[in-house]
Amino acid sequence: MPIITKVSTQKNSTDRYNVFIDEKFAFGVDEEVLIRFRLRKGKEVTELEITQMQYEDEIRKALNAAIYFLSFRMRSEAEIRTYLKKKEWEEPVIQAVLHKLNEQKYIDDLEFAAAYVRTQVNGGKKGPGTIKKELKQKGVEDQFIDEALSFYNEEQQIDDAIQLGNKVAKKNSSLAERIVKQKIEQFLLTKGFPFHIISIAMEEVEYEKDDDEEWKAMLIQGEKAHRRFHNFSGYEYEQKMKQSLFRKGFSIELIDRFLQEKENEGC
Repeated sequence: MPIITKVSTQKNSTDRYNVFIDEKFAFGVDEEVLIRFRLRKGKEVTELEITQMQYEDEIRKALNAAIYFLSFRMRSEAEIRTYLKKKEWEEPVIQAVLHKLNEQKYIDDLEFAAAYVRTQVNGGKKGPGTIKKELKQKGVEDQFIDEALSFYNEEQQIDDAIQLGNKVAKKNSSLAERIVKQKIEQFLLTKGFPFHIISIAMEEVEYEKDDDEEWKAMLIQGEKAHRRFHNFSGYEYEQKMKQSLFRKGFSIELIDRFLQEKENEGC
């Protein structure tokens, strides 16, 4: 039966050990494996025990890699599985590691989802639909996602949607009111806010313009269109201007007013 003739600490890793059998290096093991199997000089080991020790050591190495991966931020179970697969550990080893991580509370998909939701809500930049989609991409189960999203109540969603909507309105202040409204609604949809939240928020978002503000926006967009089509004349110029400005959300009355003023200027 093989006999351990030497056990020594590895030079570059003090928590790992080299095991020599019959005066020859046999394998390296983690300190936890060394203690668990009571490896020492003079101990007899079977081939089956050696295989088992090497398997347990693979689990320890994969576990240490997973803990290192977790040291940067919380991870979902699926993220850790993907990470270990990329590191080319076999499925039985990965399963054993995930079991240990769950036992030791290193991973908890419900707490992960709840923390993720809290972070996104505090940032105020995403609606529940987007947050749910991102959590699903991270492999979190629907039941955990739904429970975590319960912390993101409708009142907070409305407040966030109003803030984002006002930013869009300010950014697009030179556009027609109708187009600004469309841009805000589309933006909030892409951010993952549901229709009923958007509808409520739009009642508070400051996108509406009085007559003077709408005319100022008309002047800005009208001059842009004029620079684009100034080489045309007559009916063709008029039609291209009307089509362009109508697509930008302006009323026919404002467009006609602008064109009349341009005509009066002799442009």
